[in-house]
Amino acid sequence: MPLTRREFTRQTAFTGAGVALTGVVGALATAPGALAAEDTVEIAGNDGHAPKGPGYGPLLPDPEGVLALPAGFSYRVITHSGITKLESGEFTPSNHDGTATFEGPRGVTLLVVNHELKGARGGWKYPVPLTENLVYDPAAAGGCTVVETHRDGRSAQWVGIAGTSTNCAGGRTSWGTWLTCEENSDRAGENGMTKDHGYVFEVDPYDRRANRDPKPIKALGRYDHEAVVIDPRRGHAYLTEDASGPNGLLFRWVPPHGFKHGRGQLRRLADDAGVLQATRCYDSGGRFVDDLSRATRIGTVYGVDWVDVPDRDATNIDVREQFGEKDITRARKLEGMWWADGGAYVVSSYARDESPGKPHDGQVWFYDPRRRTLTLKVLLGVNADPDKDGAYDGPDNITVSPYGGLVIAEDGEGIQHLFGATERGRTYPIARNDLNGSEFTGVVFSPDGRMLYANIQTPGIMLAITGPWKRQSHRH
Repeated sequence: MPLTRREFTRQTAFTGAGVALTGVVGALATAPGALAAEDTVEIAGNDGHAPKGPGYGPLLPDPEGVLALPAGFSYRVITHSGITKLESGEFTPSNHDGTATFEGPRGVTLLVVNHELKGARGGWKYPVPLTENLVYDPAAAGGCTVVETHRDGRSAQWVGIAGTSTNCAGGRTSWGTWLTCEENSDRAGENGMTKDHGYVFEVDPYDRRANRDPKPIKALGRYDHEAVVIDPRRGHAYLTEDASGPNGLLFRWVPPHGFKHGRGQLRRLADDAGVLQATRCYDSGGRFVDDLSRATRIGTVYGVDWVDVPDRDATNIDVREQFGEKDITRARKLEGMWWADGGAYVVSSYARDESPGKPHDGQVWFYDPRRRTLTLKVLLGVNADPDKDGAYDGPDNITVSPYGGLVIAEDGEGIQHLFGATERGRTYPIARNDLNGSEFTGVVFSPDGRMLYANIQTPGIMLAITGPWKRQSHRH
């Protein structure tokens, strides 16, 4: 049943959520997991003293020229495209992207890593190898690898899926698998492809046999997928679309009655199983919101209805073009997602002339399925000088930190960072790419929370970061 405008207006009046439309940060901080990035904290100088604000102090240049980190932190390279090798003897594929961690036996950590390789295999020096029985489309260069890391530093790698295209983000499931998303919707015969693309596939890091004969989960739609999360209570899937002209959509997939999630269950679904829907938002006055860029204040709360997608496989027209402009709510570069605090954190990386609202350099929203609301938690203003260290722009992959708040991978202009946002909304640096101008991707903690993994997308380097992690104070 949709949440009516009258119900939403009454709800915001009783809960005080309507106050958030004025951007009152103090009120937001009382909510569990609330985030409201309003200003950047001044970090103490490099004098050996503890930082005055949140975080871990200033970033120190790396003598190796790879990764600047705070004092007391260190990193090691896990995989490096063209240098490290798979079990098969072939080189690690390039263009690392979305990543998830899984707990293995005896202290082993398993990671599934996307490789965002678009188009024909011949265009890439290090595509994902076409491993027998693991190939969807032999013409495509992308896919996933599985990395096994040990406490003593040893690691091994193998292919999880091959022959997919532009594997950008995805999402970890509660039953211990990875959903990898194709951010490309080429049809068979386009750009050298032999099969249709634009789908989600499931990869099992524990059972290699389960990955044989890859099958797209067509019930989740065919479009330029970015990320996906699963509501473990209701079974709904939430999915983002990174697209423009027109801007992309936030989707929800509702499973068919009686369906129960579990290993391999998604690939058994009929192509038209369940219902795929897109968001339609409205403000506390009941006014339709055409684009999330309309929100200019942290704490903005929108009510959400869900509108059925007419043709999820985009037979004749792209999914996002199947709606009238007053049917659904759009956003530019809907990117990373993370399920926590009973809902989904959702990133819109930036907005410029392609969006009808005010330009920004990043939003993070929180969708509450119980209240059926979207709340703006993080808002980054336009970064006037991306080549100057200190400000952040272009959030992409995100994770919720076991130490409080969010950790965000930057995919913006100029200098690239990993940065944190506390529960009171202060931002702070965690790492800086000193190697090149490539974005960070795949930010995720180990299952025990002791190690932060992240990738430098180009050429494709996975890094494991350790240090004196600490709980970020609620005072900041």
